Amino acid sequence: MSSPASAPPLASAVQPAYAAIAVRAAAAAQVFVTDPARPVLAEEDVHHLGRVLRLRPGEEVIAADGLGRWARAAWRGGADLEPCATAAGPGGDGAVQFEPRPEPPLTVAFAPVKGERPEWVVQKLTELGIDRIVPLLSERSVVRWTGARGEATVERLRRVAREASAQCRRVWLPDVSDTVRFADLGGLGGAGEVVLAQLSGDRPTVSQRVVAVGPEGVWSSEELASGLPTVGFGLSVLRAETAAVIAGALLASLRTGTVAAADGSPGTGGAPG
Repeated sequence: MSSPASAPPLASAVQPAYAAIAVRAAAAAQVFVTDPARPVLAEEDVHHLGRVLRLRPGEEVIAADGLGRWARAAWRGGADLEPCATAAGPGGDGAVQFEPRPEPPLTVAFAPVKGERPEWVVQKLTELGIDRIVPLLSERSVVRWTGARGEATVERLRRVAREASAQCRRVWLPDVSDTVRFADLGGLGGAGEVVLAQLSGDRPTVSQRVVAVGPEGVWSSEELASGLPTVGFGLSVLRAETAAVIAGALLASLRTGTVAAADGSPGTGGAPG
């Protein structure tokens, strides 16, 4: 096994991104504002910084707009943030920074399960960097989000994604979409990009950008016959929420090159059941 000292240096295109996330991780907190150049906090953010996190005046806060723009600022105890002027590292002069959206965009669709587990799924997919999170209504879905109650549930998931984005220092907020029916799943990506998580499916590849995870009752025979390819995640029968997070981890890792794409023949994998 090679030592860290012998590892190849980061590619020049990746180094700035690591420098930026290191700066954001070192800050005491991150908030989302309308304009990072003139950051004004919402009342709930003032409460969170002062009463929940118990920040002291002068501690550094990252102000991001959820669309790639962010700036470093000092909290002074109220709704206003004072831009940094003499800090080291990216944004240390108070200038607004911009981080391009990761490419290609990645989507995980999942059939919600009971209880608070959908919130956990959204939180973890946000931390992993998934760009679009889609609640999915399939034939065997136990939980069905429809009507006003469904809209309220999706709005709650969007709040979860926003809070998770601040915690993990994302500067692009994920899109938590309205519920999509299985019949419309193929429209979430181009040809060959949309796949179903399924026991004994093939290995995920870098060309697959939308992974759909079925319900606890698994996909119906009609859904499996829809023509969408299948992928698997190992030799285990996974809980539905576990499969959704693994799908996100694999997609994100293939995109960043954290794991290498397999060059062998298709393998077998696990999926919810």
